[in-house]
Amino acid sequence: MRILFISLGKIHENYIKEGVLEFTQRINKYYKVDWQLIPPPKNAGSMEVVDLKKAEAESILGFLQKDDFLVLLDERGKQLSSPQLADFLQKRANDSTKQIIFLIGGAFGVHSSITDRANMSWSLSNLVFPHMLVRLILAEQIYRACTIIRNEKYHHT
Repeated sequence: MRILFISLGKIHENYIKEGVLEFTQRINKYYKVDWQLIPPPKNAGSMEVVDLKKAEAESILGFLQKDDFLVLLDERGKQLSSPQLADFLQKRANDSTKQIIFLIGGAFGVHSSITDRANMSWSLSNLVFPHMLVRLILAEQIYRACTIIRNEKYHHT
């Protein structure tokens, strides 16, 4: 199974970049993983929110294949514990999912075409985090889930 993280927004700040890189390399020991950062449209600042979300959706949909399992990170999504996330990943692997995509949407959320396409909506927390920090938390939690699946010592209960 391959994991693709897609995030809308600017490139990683240096203080985030190192952590994201570290956890991405760790995940690569379990699954092939990659990041796709989608920059905002050039005229994003002057666009209406609905038009911005539509433009972002067009960019996102260009990366999706028909059989990709899309997990949308959304504050209204289902919350999972780390062991539940591990079970979720293991189930995707057992179901022979070729690629699972974790999508961090734009600052104003995502267009309904993305919500409709998503196989699952997942909330990291009731709190709201900056997008770059979500990237780090996401990478760490996927790594944690991988270690739980393998019964390794990283996760403590």
